[in-house]
Amino acid sequence: MTSPVDERVPFGRLVPLALQHVLAMVAAPVSTVFLTAGALRLPPDRTASLLSAVLVLCGAGSLLQSLGVRSFGARLPFVMLPGGAAAALFLGIARDHGPAVASGSVLLAAALLLAVTPLYARLVRFFPPLVMGVTVLLIGISMVKVAAQLVTGPGAPATPRAVALAAVTVAATVLAHLVLRGVWRRTAVLIGMVAGTLVAVTTGLGAFTPAPGSGFSLPALFPYGAPRFDPVAALPLLVFSLTTLAEITGQTVLCGESAGRAPDPGRDVPRVARADALVSLVGGLFGTSLMVTSAENIGIGRLTGVRSRYVTAAAGGLLILAGLLSPLSRLVAGLPAAVVGGSALVVYSVIAVMGVEMLGRAGLGERSNSLVAALALAVGLLPLLAPGLYDGFPGWVRTVAGSGVVAGTIAAVLVHALFTTPVTHREVQPPRPEPAARRRGAT
Repeated sequence: MTSPVDERVPFGRLVPLALQHVLAMVAAPVSTVFLTAGALRLPPDRTASLLSAVLVLCGAGSLLQSLGVRSFGARLPFVMLPGGAAAALFLGIARDHGPAVASGSVLLAAALLLAVTPLYARLVRFFPPLVMGVTVLLIGISMVKVAAQLVTGPGAPATPRAVALAAVTVAATVLAHLVLRGVWRRTAVLIGMVAGTLVAVTTGLGAFTPAPGSGFSLPALFPYGAPRFDPVAALPLLVFSLTTLAEITGQTVLCGESAGRAPDPGRDVPRVARADALVSLVGGLFGTSLMVTSAENIGIGRLTGVRSRYVTAAAGGLLILAGLLSPLSRLVAGLPAAVVGGSALVVYSVIAVMGVEMLGRAGLGERSNSLVAALALAVGLLPLLAPGLYDGFPGWVRTVAGSGVVAGTIAAVLVHALFTTPVTHREVQPPRPEPAARRRGAT
């Protein structure tokens, strides 16, 4: 009997089922591209090229994870997305060291993930939910500031019009999430962007300027110039690439169980990680952040009752087609900056809340866990709350300690290891009493 995950779906049902998966996940790549373009001040034509690259990579990654090629891809109904937390770290590196260094950091992080997959079982224990919760919370908090700068503009106070437009975008996103259900609720961020753009055009609060061009186009290679490799500057993404092993484990087990396949993390997790690393390596050449496999489309499978990996493979094909349709990417490349900033506030705040949820699952009621989280958050929040704290230190110290995500994650790993490593004590055992029969014989 064919397993549900390997079921072949007739073409007449395959396309609409695949389209539902695309609608459920397309908000993530589109919003990530606009947040990146807004933070880096990319013109509309480069934004369109970046969006094209991300959609094509999402499609290729979904195909690879769904169908599998040798030891790459788990052959499960997965889709691939640009990681929200990874994009936040990418932007942080680009802000401090330039986008060429950020692209080089993506290549280094992807290569590291590819290299450590054979050591999966040994590494994953260093990143339990407690450590990952600290990391994700710090990423979300640090990027809320970036979202605010998208609204204000570089080095200038925000205008009331920009703040109003960002507020309209946030309100439309929240309203869509409250009113809509099922697949459409997952597109609330996109709906908020569309509503904010319509308000901007009709009221004069902003301008909508699509990029020129038509037909099919290929994404631009090396959009920021040749990647530059700086291992110290890349530390945020290097650390994050290791923490993803724990998240990949959870996603793989969840997807396997939902698809009706007995979970085998030792076999499937390295396959998922290798596919993530391979697509991310290609993405670094086209200016994207790390790409990650997501199980957020599992709800679609439960809703439709179809758990076939060929459906997500077809969704990957649709994503590639959408990425190569130049008019689509160029049309959506002209969103007003304040609209992007409003969406960014929602997206990055949600990332912070995800960190809080992870910490909640880590059992903070235990005294040692609460102390680990407290110390790690203190270390991670210091450079955010006191930006000049490490100005007098050497450059490599400023890069490591001055990144709240890196400093907090390293502190969480070290302190957690300190509390969980068993301490052995050599105790002097009291002499064991002789048996009564021996004592009687001695007398």
